[in-house]
Amino acid sequence: MDAIRLLPELTYQFARSGGAGGQNVNKVATKAELRFSVRDSALLTDAERAILFEKLASKLTGEGELVLTHQTERTQLGNREKVTRKFLRLIEKAFETPKPRRPTRPSRAAVEERRTDKRLRSTLKTNRRRVDPGE
Repeated sequence: MDAIRLLPELTYQFARSGGAGGQNVNKVATKAELRFSVRDSALLTDAERAILFEKLASKLTGEGELVLTHQTERTQLGNREKVTRKFLRLIEKAFETPKPRRPTRPSRAAVEERRTDKRLRSTLKTNRRRVDPGE
């Protein structure tokens, strides 16, 4: 799935943000907030929408909207670019299919080494026990 095709449906809002910038922080709205409505997107298929609802459930609002923010840069443009990149990475990761795990078995040498270590540990603990003089 190509996440770039979703860019026309993104909306941005800007607000004043904390962080670097000195007194400039108090007067310039540089914090970028990106909004993308998964529920109302015309560019997503039903299958894609279902995948996003499942994978991004913790990041979606009650209305099915994804909200991301970024505020580390000192300019609106910088924060807008960063939040857009964050969105694209998130969408790409949501549609990634995990590589199937191939089951493996421990090698004979590894099994033997584990057993040897267990034997040594066992004898060490046995030797620590007090000998009861009544026996």
